[in-house]
Amino acid sequence: MTAPVLYDTRIAHGRTEQVAHHFAYRHTMWLVDLDDLPAAPRGLGALVRFEARDHLGDPRSSIRSNVGRYVAEHGVDVAGGRVLMLANPRSFGYAFNPLTLFWCYAPGGDLRCVLAEVQNTHGERHCYFLELDERGRAGVDKQFYVSPFFAVDGSYELEISPPGDDLRIAVHLRRGPERARVFSATLIGHRRPTTHSVVGAAVRHPLPSWRVMALILWEGARLWLRRIPVVKWSPQRIQEGVR
Repeated sequence: MTAPVLYDTRIAHGRTEQVAHHFAYRHTMWLVDLDDLPAAPRGLGALVRFEARDHLGDPRSSIRSNVGRYVAEHGVDVAGGRVLMLANPRSFGYAFNPLTLFWCYAPGGDLRCVLAEVQNTHGERHCYFLELDERGRAGVDKQFYVSPFFAVDGSYELEISPPGDDLRIAVHLRRGPERARVFSATLIGHRRPTTHSVVGAAVRHPLPSWRVMALILWEGARLWLRRIPVVKWSPQRIQEGVR
């Protein structure tokens, strides 16, 4: 896999608790190598940038260094290995990623772990450390406020494929004593054959973060109009190493 790569994706969300509500949209996402981040030519940097301030750790450092420090706290060393990141770039001064994924590889190419970094609309972020099984699955307790229509409880089941020509990611939220599945989100992606420059790709897929935020606010308004109880937000404890 030679990064950067653009994926044409279909992202779908569905909830079954209290009301049934489903939606899907098309979106283009970037897969980048943290050791070789794409950059627009001088003077055109506003089109597409990948910056440490938009992800976990110290904004004065690099994304690669911050990821390395974070996984080291979990006993994993990825020095000399690749780290691939799936994310929206910063574009015209704004970056928003409901979910950023980092695939962390050993020097020999074995996958050591995956980080799932979640960002909410209040600008907070939380990182989940995942060790996938042979089927690409992992489970983790929910620890972070994301939607105003779900409390911070339950657990996530995740299915994450390695990035290739195709990409599949699924996140399921289970709640209650019966661990009922109350919410699911899926991302199905297909690698876009492209020889476009970084600038060309950014021009063809402008303002990705602005678009995602607008869609989230629109769907949230639809749920609010259906009188779904709102879980009050309060500032969350910042996880060490994650802003």
